[in-house]
Amino acid sequence: MSKAKNLRKDSPTRSILKAISWRIIASGATFVISYFVMKYSTKKTDAEILQYASAIASVDVVAKLILYYLHERLWTNIYWGKYWTKKAWRRKYRKMHRKLETLQRAKNNQKSSDK
Repeated sequence: MSKAKNLRKDSPTRSILKAISWRIIASGATFVISYFVMKYSTKKTDAEILQYASAIASVDVVAKLILYYLHERLWTNIYWGKYWTKKAWRRKYRKMHRKLETLQRAKNNQKSSDK
């Protein structure tokens, strides 16, 4: 863990740019979904539907931009799973292969007992 503390974290500017780029995509989806839900569930005019969908997307942008930024800053301080060492990778690789060998042995034993 001491090595991880010496590594650089994402900058706040990077977190803000990631939050903004994601909000553009996600809020666009929210707008489209809101539009179609309103269109097929109400008898409102297209202008009213666009107004409601825009209002929903606007609130969505502001609220979730702030929440995403806070979430991103929290996770940038959590080192768990962020930095893999060769030792950790080897351990995971061996564990996976032991499981595969166990499954293969069980399969072979079942074939031999079926004969």
